Order: sequence, then structure tokens, then C-alpha cells
Amino acid sequence: MSITRRDLLKTATAGFLLKLLPTDAWAVGQVRFVDVRLWPADDYTRVTLEHEGPLKYKFFLVDNPHRMVVDILDMRLDKTLKELTSRLKADDPYVQQIRVGQFDASTVRIVFDLKAPVRPEIFNIDPVATYQNRFVVDFYPQKPADPLMALVNKPEEAAAAEPSTKEDEIARAIRMAEGQAGSKASKPAVVAEKPADKAVEKTPEKLADKSSDKATEKPGKGLEVKRVITVAIDPGHGGEDPGAVGNSGSYEKHVVLSIGKLLKEEIDSMPGMRAMLTRNGDFFVPLGTRVQKARSVNADLFVSIHADAFVKPTASGSSVFVLSERGASSTAAKWLANKENSSDLIGGVNIKGADNQLAKVLLDLSTTAQINDSIKLASAVLGKIGKIHRLHKAEVEQAGFAVLKAPDIPSILVETAFISNPEEEKKLNDPDHQKKIAQAIAAGIAQYFAKNPPVARRLT
Repeated sequence: MSITRRDLLKTATAGFLLKLLPTDAWAVGQVRFVDVRLWPADDYTRVTLEHEGPLKYKFFLVDNPHRMVVDILDMRLDKTLKELTSRLKADDPYVQQIRVGQFDASTVRIVFDLKAPVRPEIFNIDPVATYQNRFVVDFYPQKPADPLMALVNKPEEAAAAEPSTKEDEIARAIRMAEGQAGSKASKPAVVAEKPADKAVEKTPEKLADKSSDKATEKPGKGLEVKRVITVAIDPGHGGEDPGAVGNSGSYEKHVVLSIGKLLKEEIDSMPGMRAMLTRNGDFFVPLGTRVQKARSVNADLFVSIHADAFVKPTASGSSVFVLSERGASSTAAKWLANKENSSDLIGGVNIKGADNQLAKVLLDLSTTAQINDSIKLASAVLGKIGKIHRLHKAEVEQAGFAVLKAPDIPSILVETAFISNPEEEKKLNDPDHQKKIAQAIAAGIAQYFAKNPPVARRLT
């Protein structure tokens, strides 16, 4: 076949015009990136590349210095990918620097310079909610921190505390939770018990009796020892999962984190008690991991905090939920549970890395005893919240919330208010109201433990 002069002219003109096109034009007909995000946290750092269409990639790790290289195939560098470098914060615990460039004619290379050895996880998430396809890189530490060591223990306060009666201790715990505590410290409600081979009545007076201190001076096998009550506080959503969004643009994830931190302060200030947060920043935590974190610190309670939305902006009031194994207590409760249980899909979970055995335990082993204890806790918290904010329903509700399925920890989910209600959204963003909510929840927790003191743990 002969090539005419006109054909040569067309080819030359096309090549010239191609050189004049901006870099972004190479992405036409290929993958187009719509956003890039970084979520640094103590637990892990997440990198999210949101894009249209299928994505081909490969990656590898390099030592000395530690680096991770990700190659995106069949791709030309565009302005969205270039923005990835500017999203990195100096205090990121795992990533030191990000470099993005065109490695060859059809490959974009992203190099992550790391601050320490990591255990990376890379996976794709299909479109869900408002998100398109997402390519995710999670940088986990090779040696995760011990969650128990992260808790603030207060043995000095316990040792220096003064004895008090059962009535004094209960009243003081509730006053402290409501922000009315005096300046004088008292002894923790749960301290120690005598050796297990001696039958004693497990009353708060006996538990606080100094005569039992001898049992804890040199703990041995079969001795029950001093311990602090631990409350796991779970601010819902976070990171890629914003939760509900109010009319004024308030994100549920930010509101509940603020309340969660205030609740931690309230509990930490109470004698003999301490709190841990399942997340202390704006990052995503899968539902199962939230429960794992609570169990890893031997939590006595699990309190999940939310501020949800409903299809009608007139919906209002606070609610407290516990787990149900027999269906939801109302249509709204079922709708809400389904919505909250979709958090993993929105936040992004590496399905291949999930612990299927743990998932089975969480789904199958929730016991009647756990639910009964949870109802007692929920009733106490609901009563206290009702004093500072109107209730959506006057009774505790039940539904199949995945985050409440720890088989051995009384667990509740507090819907502090409806962020979809303009009036309640305004209150949820008010620091004074956030403080009142935290104090009310803490007061309910104190009341629960006053009536249901946890048993001392035994050394084996």
C-alpha cells in the first residue's frame, strides 16, 4: 500500500498537535483520578487515590533507607496525582516524603520514603456512597504498640486515697461525672479482695477495706488483685467515613470525636476509673477492630458515640441502643443499624486481610448475659441524658449493631442527637453542650458501676 503526501501531512500534524496538548490530555480514555487523600494516625497511615475506571498497579519495598514504590500502569501523570505530595503532613508517623513522577511513557511511579519499617496493605474498593473507585495503601507499623501500655494508670491516687463509705463513694462518683465533684480524692470503688480461699461478702465496703491490702502486697497464684475499671469509648466513623452530614456541613465524625475526648476526661478524673479511645483522631477504624481494641485492654464497658441523621429533618432527640439478637425494637432502629453497619463499606476495609474467625465470634457469640448488662448500663445513661436533652424515645432500643457484638463486654451505642436537625446540629457543635453530654454519659456509667461493681481479677 502506498503512502500519499496527504497521509504524511496528516501524521505529522497529529504528532505536532499531540506535543502541544497538556499532560492531562494523556489520561483521556484511560484512568482519571478525581482526588487524593492522606489520613495519618498513630495506628496507621492511609493513602487513598480515588479514580474512575479500572486501575493496574504493582508495588515493592526497598530497604536502606526504607521506601515503598507503587507503579501505576498505563497512566500518564496528571495534576491530581501531583497533589499527593502536598497532602503529606510533617508529623505523619510513618511517611517521611512522597515523590511522584512519570517513570516511563506509560507508568507513573509513586515513592513513599518511610520513617520506619512498615507492614503495608494495598487493596481496591468498589464505588460506594459518594465515592468512586478507590485505590488504598495502608502503612501499619511492623511492631504495633501495646494498647494496655497506652492507658493511663493511676496507682498513686489509689495508694494515697482516703477510705470512704459505700454511700459516700457512689455519691462522689456520680457528682464527679456531673461536674460537681469536690477537690478531695476518695478511694476507688473497686480495690481488692481477700484470697480466694476465704469466703467474703463482695460489698464495696469490703473491697475498700485496708485489711485486704495484705492480699495484694505480694500477689501469688489464686489471689485477686487491685485493678482499675476500664471504659472503651468509641467515637463513630472517621477518616474516609464522615458519618452523617448536617445541613450546615457538620460532619458526624468530628462532633462525636470531640464528645468522646470530653467523656474520656470525665472518666479519667473519676477515682479508680480510666478510659481509652478506639480512635483519637480523624482516621477510619473498621467495626471489628473497634471491638478488638476494647477487648485488648480488658475493657469493662464499651460505649459507642454517634450523632446520626434521618430522612426527615424534624427527627430529634437522644437515644441509647443495645444489641438485639431477635430483630430491631422499631423500624427506625433497624434502619439506623443497617446504616451504621455499612460503615466498613464506606470507610474501606481490606476484606482479604479480615480475620474471618474473629468475625464469626463477634456474630455468633453475643450472649444473653451481655445484653442484659448492656440494658442496665443503657438505662442508666439514658436517664442521665434525659436530664440535659430531650429523648427520641423514653426507653432503651435494640438493634443488630455490629459494633456492639463483643460477647463479653456490656456495650451501648449512644445517639447523642440528630445532626440532620438544624437546631440539634447547632447544639452538637456547641462545646458547652458537648461537655454536658459527656458528663451525662459519665454519670450514667458511674451509676451503673455503683449498682453493678465488677469483680476483682484473679492472678493465675
